Formats: sequence, structure tokens, C-alpha cells
Amino acid sequence: MKTMTLAYSSKEINRNFRIKVSGIDSEGNKIHTLVGVTGAMNLIGVELLNKFLKRAFECMDDVCICKLRRGLKFSFYAK
Repeated sequence: MKTMTLAYSSKEINRNFRIKVSGIDSEGNKIHTLVGVTGAMNLIGVELLNKFLKRAFECMDDVCICKLRRGLKFSFYAK
């Protein structure tokens, strides 16, 4: 079994972005909070987080919003 690793270091992610998550988690609880790299990985996994981070680093706006079909919305705010 192949393990996935982050494409960026957590130091680099935290230096460039604040990550806010809104929506409903897997247990049915409403969430609307800032999370760190580990919290984001626990919610969506490494592979999908890498996809969102690539999109956020390429985005030139103040905020990059990534939505999932299951109701979660990740907002990457540039510092």
C-alpha cells in the first residue's frame, strides 16, 4: 500500500494561508472554524488536500474557495 505525503510542507502552508472550513462533517455536526494542516487532512485526506493546495497556490486572489459535493467548503485566505 502506497502512502501519500503532502506536496508542500506544513510550515509553507501555514506561512501562506489561513484555512477555514464550513459545512457539515461526517458525523453530521455543523462546523465553521479555522483549521490547521492536520485538521484539514483529517477531514478530507491527503490526496484531496494536495489538489486543493495546488489550486490555492496557483490562485492570485485574496481567497480561494474549494467546495465538495458532500457539503464542505474550504476557504484558503492568503496572508
